Amino acid sequence: MTRIEFHFNVQDKLTHACRLVRKARVQGHSMVVTGETPLLQAFDQALWTFSSVDFLPHRWADQTENPAAITLAPDMAVVEAADPLLINLGATVPRGFEAWPRLIEIVDQDPQSRRLARDRWRHYTERGYTLERHDLSGEAQ
Repeated sequence: MTRIEFHFNVQDKLTHACRLVRKARVQGHSMVVTGETPLLQAFDQALWTFSSVDFLPHRWADQTENPAAITLAPDMAVVEAADPLLINLGATVPRGFEAWPRLIEIVDQDPQSRRLARDRWRHYTERGYTLERHDLSGEAQ
């Protein structure tokens, strides 16, 4: 069963996602990051500018000729669950999430984001998933 974690109250969703991706890469993991296209475009830019000393190689899911450890996928239908980690930056439950070993949901402090996250939380719990909650409101981000 997929291990699902919610990271709540992040100050900046994209910066937090960059840190998660960097940590996963250091540990040797590959991953898929999903969400709406405009959000993933902003994340794409953030990956290039996040750190002056870290290179976080990434690609869009439709760029099959350019393999990378980080795949950006606005359309989950075009990726397979071969990677150990799925990160959701989006507002909805990722299609096919149950095929991934681990899913991390990132939720910022915006009231609309929080409401949509509660809907996703309910969706997972209604299907029997045990969820881990990480409240990051007290951490420097």
